[in-house]
Amino acid sequence: MSDTTHEEHHDGPHASGMWRWLTTTNHKDIGTLYLVFSLIMFLIGGTMALIIRTELFQPGLQLVDPHFFNQMTTMHALVMIFGALMPAFVGLANWQIPLMVGAPDMALPRMNNWSFWILPPAFLLLLSTLFMPGGAPAGGWTLYPPLILQTGDAFPFVVFSLHMLGASSILGAINIIVTITNMRAPGMSFMKMPLFVWTWLITAYLLIGAMPVLAGAITMLLTDRYFDTSFFLAAGGGDPVMFQHIFWFFGHPEVYILILPAFGIISQVIPTFARKPLFGYTSMVIATSAIAFLSYVVWAHHMFTVGMPQAGLLFFMISTMFIAVPTGVKIFNWLATLWRGSISFETPMLFAIAFVVLFTIGGFSGLMLALVPADIEYHDTYFVVAHFHYVLVPGAIFGVIAGVYYWLPKWTGHMYNETLGKWHFWLSTIFVNVLFFPQHFLGLASMPRRIPDYAVQFTEFNMISTIGAFGFGLSQLLFVWMLIKCVKGGEKATEKVWDEPQGLEWTVPSPAPYHTFETAPKV
Repeated sequence: MSDTTHEEHHDGPHASGMWRWLTTTNHKDIGTLYLVFSLIMFLIGGTMALIIRTELFQPGLQLVDPHFFNQMTTMHALVMIFGALMPAFVGLANWQIPLMVGAPDMALPRMNNWSFWILPPAFLLLLSTLFMPGGAPAGGWTLYPPLILQTGDAFPFVVFSLHMLGASSILGAINIIVTITNMRAPGMSFMKMPLFVWTWLITAYLLIGAMPVLAGAITMLLTDRYFDTSFFLAAGGGDPVMFQHIFWFFGHPEVYILILPAFGIISQVIPTFARKPLFGYTSMVIATSAIAFLSYVVWAHHMFTVGMPQAGLLFFMISTMFIAVPTGVKIFNWLATLWRGSISFETPMLFAIAFVVLFTIGGFSGLMLALVPADIEYHDTYFVVAHFHYVLVPGAIFGVIAGVYYWLPKWTGHMYNETLGKWHFWLSTIFVNVLFFPQHFLGLASMPRRIPDYAVQFTEFNMISTIGAFGFGLSQLLFVWMLIKCVKGGEKATEKVWDEPQGLEWTVPSPAPYHTFETAPKV
């Protein structure tokens, strides 16, 4: 009998309670587990960010000691990347990909269960390092030697937890690839798949390529620390810059692993609320593939200050600017889809439009960082912090939130409270800009990142940024409250919830017709 399990199976017909969630092979249950886990980690990682911002509210050391501050910056990043964002996207993939391709479930349901249940013990292990002798790692999420090798007894636990997280990601990626390639409904060719399915297929290949590179790098760190090797220790003939090359060969594709599924979600949401097919379907698929390919050849733009030869600097600068082209194609196609559409502004659409605008700001600051002379000035300042947070917060996180609002009525059978959703949107959007926009100015004035104290001239912008952090963090509690209300009950969702008069389906049929600039029908 095939390992493919249909959605009514839960390893036995009468499984209930905790046993049901431990043993389920149903893609919807596992998607829900991923999403709930992601939300918990989002709140934990957000609390760490608030500790960082509270310390930075004014100059001087008032809340935490510098070592704990650096532990918070390291753990905040690891928790947000591996605990909040990646599991959220895998949860959305679990829920939606079988429904979108017409499959009864994921291709490998038992492996699907296993790939989720690796995550909670991995994060318990990671978070427990805060209570071990010497404490959690304090060398930044990039784990650069030799600083990271000074971590206390917790170091091997950090490495082991990252290995477990990598294994979980690889298993999930294999499952997604097998499901999409082998279980599409008859007649659904690759070029008829919804964009969310396409972006996840490409992301899954990125995961399989990138995660083993991280595993190799951290294993070499482990042997340097405990087995007298000298891969990265200059005193033994090693090269600490080699670690940076290996790490960023994983780290740059990882950035796109965190944003490509969000591109897919936005490509589902915008056509629905513009009431038009997506403009330029084929070019969107090609652009996504080009971004994924180029993500493997731009890694050293994170390393312009290490003393690379000029040929290397030029190569990585030019290839980094090339990657802006397919990204620009996607932005253009979303705007062209909106053009002369019959647009309505429900909560998912509001988050999608904010995504397009604010992600573009992150893209422009990324282009600035691509220029070698400019990057040497901005390197390791708050300008870099502002850049990648504009990509990952109003970018990736807004993408996840848009997807949750968009599909929540389908998942629960209930409509969420639209007024609460709009309050959540406006508070989040205002405060995310109050939080991160001043950091551009701090960076341009050369305030270094990852420091608990700073000169008095940076005080005002840091105060504004911290107020924004608390505003943004507290507005997410509104999101949690709305989710709980929606899951527990509320107005029943209709079969065609987003557009009853038009009869628009949940996923806009793809590919789009060639001409998409005709006048849209009136609502």
